Amino acid sequence: MAFRRSSFDTACRIEVEHSDAHLHAHVELADGIAMHPGDKVRVHGEPISVGFGERRVFDRIATVERASLIERLWTKVSGHFELSELYEVSFTSRRIS
Repeated sequence: MAFRRSSFDTACRIEVEHSDAHLHAHVELADGIAMHPGDKVRVHGEPISVGFGERRVFDRIATVERASLIERLWTKVSGHFELSELYEVSFTSRRIS
């Protein structure tokens, strides 16, 4: 692992769906490139617009920026603290009005 960021360009496929059943956008990097904590992806090209009821697939180029060792560790540690905020749940036996 490096102590500084590195970046590279790769092909990617973007799937966008906008319907009453789904609203999503997924990016799949070429050759199954895996992402790790703290990594960033920037997809190049014109903004994507998909009308209601449509599902479209686009092929683009993306720049992957790998996090440094310190950034990767910090992302893992801080992610655990942010996740713990979701655990603050309260149950009461009385009805809330």
